[in-house]
Amino acid sequence: MSQKVSLQQLIDDLNRLGKEAENDITASSDKESLERLKIQFLGKKGRLSEILGSMGSLSASERPTIGQNANRLKSQIQELISVKINKLKQEALKDLIASESVDVTAPAKGKPFGHRHPLITTTEEIVDLFCGLGYEVREGPEIENDYYNFAALNIPEGHPARDMQDTFYLENNLLLRTHTSPVQIRCLEKNPPPIRIVAPGRVYRRDAVDATHSPVFHQVEVLAIDEGLDFSHLRGTVMAFLKAFFGDIPIRFRASYFPFTEPSVEVDVQWRGKWLEVMGCGMVDPSVLEGLEIDPDRWTGFAAGLGVERFCMVRHEIDDIRRLYTSDLRFLEQF
Repeated sequence: MSQKVSLQQLIDDLNRLGKEAENDITASSDKESLERLKIQFLGKKGRLSEILGSMGSLSASERPTIGQNANRLKSQIQELISVKINKLKQEALKDLIASESVDVTAPAKGKPFGHRHPLITTTEEIVDLFCGLGYEVREGPEIENDYYNFAALNIPEGHPARDMQDTFYLENNLLLRTHTSPVQIRCLEKNPPPIRIVAPGRVYRRDAVDATHSPVFHQVEVLAIDEGLDFSHLRGTVMAFLKAFFGDIPIRFRASYFPFTEPSVEVDVQWRGKWLEVMGCGMVDPSVLEGLEIDPDRWTGFAAGLGVERFCMVRHEIDDIRRLYTSDLRFLEQF
């Protein structure tokens, strides 16, 4: 049997509980302890519920008084907890601001965000345009041998075209490739026609360094081999590509010579009021196909090559190719 208590005893118990709750909440230092105090005082099995469980010994007229006091105490405890939580949040924010304060007069520690080099973005745009025309990307080694760089492209030993490319020779019959055309030979060795490829990459020649030449530069070459391809397909492809890249700009074709294409032409665009050569192209010479055991009576094709630096210079109106290699941030930040 539960012990009988008087109305005054329960009121005193509620008052003591209120003071104890106030002291404990005030002394609390974190949100977790406040949550435990809330359960301790106001939970279903908490201290306030224990006191209210003793109301059975009171008369019906006395019980409302205890109920009112209990509700008032419950509201007070909830308010104390809410105020304390807000206070802890303000203190935490204040500490955070103090710990993360910034001395605006101190030297910067961060590094500025970089961006892609104009040669890279130009190469990617050129390759994307040809991929949109159905070409697949192929790459090859920058250190080549004589066969892939010259002989297989109808440039035998002693051929004057070798002087045109002024090669960097290495040991053991190796060299730094002078064009990306070896990629075409390597691809045709492993993949019979029909074929359409685009080959981007870095190439090397003993060019004198001036405003429009560099011993290291970048090329993109394309090759298409199929049944029935003729010069009209070459011209249409080149015109479509140049119009897509440069927009409405004057273009002209001039007869030229390359040992691995016949007929051969150079392509010029008008830049700063003058004609500037930007591409070389032509129909693949039948002797190149025969050397790869491809029947030239059945298969025909065309090839084209361009210098990425030239395209970048025309697109961005750059007057000196050397600007692309100086790493001058004042120049590069414009792109």
